[in-house]
Amino acid sequence: MKDFPSQLLEDAVTAFTSLPGIGRKSAFRMTLHLLRQGKTQTEQFLQALTMLNEKVQYCECCHNISDTPLCEICSDSRRDHSTICVVESIKEVLLIENTSHFHGVYHVLGGLISPMNGISPTNLQIDSLVQRVVKGGINEIILALSPNIEGETTAFYIFRKLRDYNIRITTLAQGVSVGDDLEYADEVTLGRAIENRINYK
Repeated sequence: MKDFPSQLLEDAVTAFTSLPGIGRKSAFRMTLHLLRQGKTQTEQFLQALTMLNEKVQYCECCHNISDTPLCEICSDSRRDHSTICVVESIKEVLLIENTSHFHGVYHVLGGLISPMNGISPTNLQIDSLVQRVVKGGINEIILALSPNIEGETTAFYIFRKLRDYNIRITTLAQGVSVGDDLEYADEVTLGRAIENRINYK
């Protein structure tokens, strides 16, 4: 794509290309769309991003994205707080919630162990998971991680950290294809995998 006639336009396009999966052509279309929307809509868009940047929090218990110190799931007394579903990110929380098959609480790791990408256990919320178990009241940990190398490595690491505690450690039943990211599983398959979960070995 040739240089733009405006440096401001160029800067906006460059900003959009910093988002994952957005090339210059897509960024250019988004920028033009914002310009066509008018000042009011653009200001609302910018305000939403500003509020996201300044106000968003992470739940002090499960590390899910939240508007308050304790997220809606962790503060819900109707949930089964003795069962924790361990997931990679908020995407998996939303995916599992959409199945309506899980009524416990979550623990968001914030990624998976990946030495190739410089991500070690200390970069993830694993120690805080152990602390939740140490405090007591936990009966089961469900390792709902993608069945790829990074997911299996992370699951095994967590299993080793928790195996000496008197809790059940389970993983999703077969159904999610090996090597796939959990986020690409359909809701029916994932729901069945949760319901039919098996002991981690």
